Amino acid sequence: MKFYPDGSVPEQSNMYMIYGDGGTGKTSLTKQFKGNKMLFSFDLSTNVIRGEKDTSVVQLESGDAPNIQALVDKWVSSALRKPKYDVIILDNVTALQNLVLENIDGASKDGRQNYQKLQLWFRQLGTRLRESNKTIYATAHQIDNGSNGLDGKGRFSADMNEKTFNAFTSMFDVVGRIYIDGGKRLIDLDPENGNHAKNRLDDRKLIEANDLVNHKKEEVI
Repeated sequence: MKFYPDGSVPEQSNMYMIYGDGGTGKTSLTKQFKGNKMLFSFDLSTNVIRGEKDTSVVQLESGDAPNIQALVDKWVSSALRKPKYDVIILDNVTALQNLVLENIDGASKDGRQNYQKLQLWFRQLGTRLRESNKTIYATAHQIDNGSNGLDGKGRFSADMNEKTFNAFTSMFDVVGRIYIDGGKRLIDLDPENGNHAKNRLDDRKLIEANDLVNHKKEEVI
């Protein structure tokens, strides 16, 4: 544990998690982040960042699945230690969760213990990312739960085990859902809509996707 006396807590870099349907532009949001980036691709969808000179990529291969936890621990820890990388990107944490669960599943006769191990692994990953003091960006797919009452609140959630998602994103500053409405890409950051969302960095509740890291912009009305 570290002790910071009399208001001397250092400033921390920001952490963002954005989830949404395929094709809504989650991966392309990486272009907004400044500095050298290390992108971990868990679904092989890297065409959108081809040619980006500031972005290095670690891409999952089919033979990596049985050892995914050890490989992610190794590669992420290495990237976090290197001053060269300012931004760490985990693209499609949904796919990562499913691979980790496949490895954990069956390790215990009690399925609840398997999910507890899953949650612990993701909490530890999130903690390492936060302690690195690098800018973090993660993406996930979404689930459409159908209309939940007349107002439709709580309809959408990240396509992850809920407790695992909460364990991983508890240290994130921004969690939002990206979607397309009237040709515009928008991000919902309003927790009162009942979806997974929060914004600790400013007061915006609904933003255009291109303004994710621009905290001087006003929210979409």
